[in-house]
Amino acid sequence: MDFLIRKMKRKDIPQVQDVAKASWNATYEGIIPARIQENFLKAAYSNKMIKKRLKNTLIYVAEVDGKVVGFANYTPGSKDGNVELAALYLFPAYQGKGIGTALLHESMDQLGSREVHLSVEKNNEIGTTFYKAKGFEVVSEFDDDFDGHILRTVRMVLKV
Repeated sequence: MDFLIRKMKRKDIPQVQDVAKASWNATYEGIIPARIQENFLKAAYSNKMIKKRLKNTLIYVAEVDGKVVGFANYTPGSKDGNVELAALYLFPAYQGKGIGTALLHESMDQLGSREVHLSVEKNNEIGTTFYKAKGFEVVSEFDDDFDGHILRTVRMVLKV
């Protein structure tokens, strides 16, 4: 499958919002109640918040046939090359095709990362399996109050 990885543009906002919603709903069904997912998505992926992310963070999108099918959002970290992977989402139909790996590597290459840190919900088997396969290691686990719903969160790090 041919795809393109590039920096996100303002015109991509509606498509990125669609990817976030579809990915969250598919991934967290049975893990996070639908009402809490909706509250999170409305806040974290509102037009205002996405514009703020575009200004203050780095977002790369994956495009297939001119359509955004996934994205990775990095928060530039410390001067020693540590970055935070805030999000890496794909439409479910595009998972397992190398696009997530390409988003991860392209972003890390562009940022000159030495370490990539992330948090993932422990029951998110798709995410935890993906990150472990890419060499991320678990460094801690903790309970996280997510809008009144307790999640078991795993912190992971990849040393590049």
